[in-house]
Amino acid sequence: MAARAALQQTARLASSSALLQVLFRAVTFGLNALTLRWLSRELLGVVSVRLTLLYSTAVFLAREAFRRACLSGSAERSWAATINLLWLTVPLGVFWSVFLGFVWLHVLEVPDPAVVPHYGVGVVAFGLSAVVELLGEPFWVLAQAHLFVRLKVIAESLSIVSKCILTVILVILYPQWGLYIFSMAQLLYTSVLVMCYVIYFAMFVGSPEATKKSFPITRMKSLLPTLMEDKTFLNWKEARLAWSFFKQSFLKQILTEGERYVMTFLNVINFGDQGVYDIVNNLGSLVARFIFLPIEESFYVFFAKVLERGKNVKDQKQDDVAMAANVLELLLKLVLLIGLTITVFGYAFSQLALDIYGGSMLSSGTGPDLLRCYSLYVLFLAVNGVTECFTFALMCKEEVDRYNFVMLALSFTFLCISYFLTRWHGSVGFILANCFNMGIRIAHSTHYIYDYFKESSYRPLTGLLPSPFLILAYIVSGGITAFSEEFFCCDKGWTARLIHISIGALCFAATTVTMFCTETKLIHFVRSQ
Repeated sequence: MAARAALQQTARLASSSALLQVLFRAVTFGLNALTLRWLSRELLGVVSVRLTLLYSTAVFLAREAFRRACLSGSAERSWAATINLLWLTVPLGVFWSVFLGFVWLHVLEVPDPAVVPHYGVGVVAFGLSAVVELLGEPFWVLAQAHLFVRLKVIAESLSIVSKCILTVILVILYPQWGLYIFSMAQLLYTSVLVMCYVIYFAMFVGSPEATKKSFPITRMKSLLPTLMEDKTFLNWKEARLAWSFFKQSFLKQILTEGERYVMTFLNVINFGDQGVYDIVNNLGSLVARFIFLPIEESFYVFFAKVLERGKNVKDQKQDDVAMAANVLELLLKLVLLIGLTITVFGYAFSQLALDIYGGSMLSSGTGPDLLRCYSLYVLFLAVNGVTECFTFALMCKEEVDRYNFVMLALSFTFLCISYFLTRWHGSVGFILANCFNMGIRIAHSTHYIYDYFKESSYRPLTGLLPSPFLILAYIVSGGITAFSEEFFCCDKGWTARLIHISIGALCFAATTVTMFCTETKLIHFVRSQ
C-alpha cells in the first residue's frame, strides 16, 4: 500500500510538474522570441553559453551530490543531521563561484568590450546568483522528499517569468546596458526562487496541515544549522554517499555541459555561432525540460522509496519489486514513444519552427540542421533519463564508485569526440557527440537493469520495444512529412506552409490513433496515474 501511495504521489508530481511547466514556459517562450529581435548574436552567446556555464557549474558541483545522497535516505532519518549536511552546499558554492569567476575573468578569452560591454559585472553577478540559489537547498530537498506536488514547479515558474519580464522590459527600454540587464535578471531569478520556498515553509511549518502530515520539522529555526548534544552533527552515511556522488557529479557535469566547455575553453566557434547554437539547443530541449526532467526527478524519488539501495532483487519485498518493474517498463515505453514522435516529426518541421521563432537569423545557415540533429538527440535523452533514474536510485556506494571510473573514461572520450566532430562538421558536431555520449550511458544503465532483474521473472526492458504496427506508422509519417517539407516549405509563402502543417497534423493524428490501438497497457497506465 505504501508503494502504491508513493506511485500515485509521484505520478501526480510528474504530471503536475509537466503541465505547470508547459503553462509558464509558454509565456517565457514568447518573451524570449521577442528579445531575439533586439539583441546581437554575440551578446546572446556570452550570456547563454559563457555566463550560464559559470552559474550552472558552480551550482551543480556544490549541490548535486548532496541532493542525490539526501533523497536516498529513509523517512525515519534524523532530519536535523541531514539539514546540517545540506547547508554545506553554501560554502561549497562560495568556493566554486570564486574559483570559476577567477578563471572566467583571467584565464579565458574576454569578449570585445565594444561588442559585449560589462563582462566583469556579468561574471560577478552570475557567480553571486549561484550562492543565492544554494541558500534554498534544504527547503528544496525537504519539498522533494515529502512530495510537495506543486511547490517546486510554481517556485521555478514564477522565478523564470519574473526574470523574462524584467529582461524584456530592460532590453526594449535600455538595450545599451548590455550585460547589466542579464545580471539583474539572473539575480532576480534566484532571489524569487529562494523566497518562494522560504515563504511557503514559513507558512507551512507548525500549521495544522503539517501536524496532520507528521512533518518532521516543527519550527523554522530547525531549518538552520543546529548543534545537537546527543546526536552527531552530520549524517555521516549520507556524507560518505555524497562524496561518492560528488566524484560522479563532476564527471556528469562535463558530460551534460560538455559542448559548452569545449566552446568556452577551446574557442572552436565564435560567440555569435555560440548564441545561435544555444538558442537552437534550448528550443530543441523544450520537451526534455517540460516532460523528461519532471519524470526523471519524480520517479527517482519513487524508486528510492519503493526499493532499498544496495539490495539485490531477491532480498526486496516482492510486491514492491513487481510494482517497480511494471512502472519502469511503462515509463520506458512512454518516454520512448515521446522521443520517437519528436524525432520523426522534428525532422520535417525544424526549419519552419526556427523561422517562426527567430526569423532568418535562426532559419538560415546551420540552424535547421542543428534542430534536426537535436530531434534525434531528444530520443536518446528520453531513454537515458529513465534508465539512469532507476540505476542511480538502486546503486550502492561501491557501485557508484565503480561507475565513476566509467564516467571518467566516457568524459575524456566525449570531449575528444566533441572537439574533432566540431572541427569536421561545425556546431552540429556537438549534438552528434552528445548522441554518442548518451548511447554509451544508456548501454551501461540497461546492462545494470538487465543484471538486476535477471534472477526474477520481470523484464522491464521490454518497454523499449514498441509494436511493429506503430513502428510502421512512424516510418510512413516520417517519409510523408519529409516530402511535404521539400515541396511546401519554407520559402513558398504561408499557403504552402499551412499545407505542410496540415499534412503533418494528419500524419500525427494517424500515428496517435495507432498508438492508442497498439499500446493499450501504456494508455491505461497514463490514464490511471
